[in-house]
Amino acid sequence: MTRPFKAWTVRAAAAAMLASLAACGGGGGQAGTPMFNIPNPASVSQCATAPRKQALREYFDDWYFWYQTSPKPDPGNGASLFDYFESLLSTGTDPAAPLDRWSYYGSTAAFEQFFTEGQTLGYGVLVNGLETSGRPDLPLYVRYVDPQSPAAQAGVVRGDRILSINGKSAAEVIRAGDFSALSASAAGEAVTLQISHAGELRDLGLKAATYNLEPVTNQRVLTSPQGKRVGYVMVKDMVSQALQPVTDAMVQFQAAGVSELVLDLRYNGGGLVSVGRDIASLIAGSRGAGRAYASLVYNDRKAAQYNTSYNFNTPPQALGLQRVYILAGERTCSASEQLANGLRGVVDVVLVGHATCGKPVGFNPADDGCGVTYSVVNFESVNALGQGRYFDGLVPQCAANEDFTQALGTGTEPLLAVALKHADGGGCAAPTASTARRSLSAAKKRALISEGERPAMIAR
Repeated sequence: MTRPFKAWTVRAAAAAMLASLAACGGGGGQAGTPMFNIPNPASVSQCATAPRKQALREYFDDWYFWYQTSPKPDPGNGASLFDYFESLLSTGTDPAAPLDRWSYYGSTAAFEQFFTEGQTLGYGVLVNGLETSGRPDLPLYVRYVDPQSPAAQAGVVRGDRILSINGKSAAEVIRAGDFSALSASAAGEAVTLQISHAGELRDLGLKAATYNLEPVTNQRVLTSPQGKRVGYVMVKDMVSQALQPVTDAMVQFQAAGVSELVLDLRYNGGGLVSVGRDIASLIAGSRGAGRAYASLVYNDRKAAQYNTSYNFNTPPQALGLQRVYILAGERTCSASEQLANGLRGVVDVVLVGHATCGKPVGFNPADDGCGVTYSVVNFESVNALGQGRYFDGLVPQCAANEDFTQALGTGTEPLLAVALKHADGGGCAAPTASTARRSLSAAKKRALISEGERPAMIAR
């Protein structure tokens, strides 16, 4: 399955990277961008498979973070282009390199649409596939609905129970671990759902459409049980369209005199490093002045030229609080994990929920000129304290399990309720086996992918 990714053409990438490095407050080495050694499609008949495989081999040999220990199969073998791509990934058999669960490829057009234009194609229904993996006896719930999507227009809400998808029972879908019917590859594609909505059965036919992302939702001021003023905001995607509404939320929180902040990243798969840095700066304020938010470290062939630091900035709208609560889980991935890690040592970060997905590495996405963008692990990220390599995820200080029937942003929703209790000095439950650090299994990875998530940390 392909998913939306941001694609950089070879020449356009150079300009974009130069601009982003200039804006990020410092860098190690000369500004520039990795160059994907892709044959010019005009000189390759119909973008033939053989030269594209050869180009992939050369690219991995030069730019792959784990190039020293990764497999190096002959590009002349009989594998398809995408099977060959998979065969180049780190297998995890060498102690120096983990299993590469994160490098992938997808549609260039869809990637550009999502990360540049702030739009996506689909139905807008996200389910609790990870939580039901291998458990067809469990209910399948709607966990999130994109606000401007066809599903939202049809009245689908978090907490609706899905009974069937395209005629297959929820148990059958869970047993197969395949939720891809809820994704779409073209506008006008249809999916039929039977759901239980507020106790009533509904049969829905949704048609896929392109709609605008609304990456920031539920910004509000809450009052804790002990009377504290607490700001709450959910950030779904680290895209540039998130910055203004987050800034507006901070202004609202300042005016309301909040003394605590809850940042909900439980469904945030990441995005642009610079966006995460700017959101973190709105939290840290002057506490981050002169400090590195994240340092991107490339392989030994590229480190001298491309190692780069993104420094905190000090926007006037920043809250500058001493502590932040971050609501997290297995879908908190890549650039959203980087945000939590980047704030550590600058402010007191209290992670609430489940362990995060475990992706402290990122990409310089590259377009092959034939409509495919490859997001290959190019670098690892560490914070100002040198902390990184959390491949099994960041462990929450406060354990909490989701209740998908509870609306997000309400004081009774379990993760938010735990944060409010802790803010009042009430302590929290220690992580258990179900909420602490663990590797993402192959089955759960498939569920995550088929749910349509986009784990991304893009050096931009």
